[in-house]
Amino acid sequence: MKIRIKCDDKYEAQKLASLIFIKEGKETFITSILNVIQNEMVISLKDKSAHSILLSDEQNVENFADFIQSVIDKEDKLVSTKVIEESVEIEKEKI
Repeated sequence: MKIRIKCDDKYEAQKLASLIFIKEGKETFITSILNVIQNEMVISLKDKSAHSILLSDEQNVENFADFIQSVIDKEDKLVSTKVIEESVEIEKEKI
């Protein structure tokens, strides 16, 4: 299953892609969504750090949260992330 999430700008898209998935180790770093404030989302990573990501609007925040929840719950795993301008294309599959 694929989704395309539109971020506030290209920098935010690159940041989101690099924070949630490391391609070399096929590893997902995101462990939870800590908070959502309008179009801003604060995520927690495996190293216990927290990072703010600005998406283009509240709908994209909701779409990302819905999509990533099954990964956080370890029902699915991320397969790839691809930055396309200010968007991130994320693919997941069942474990």
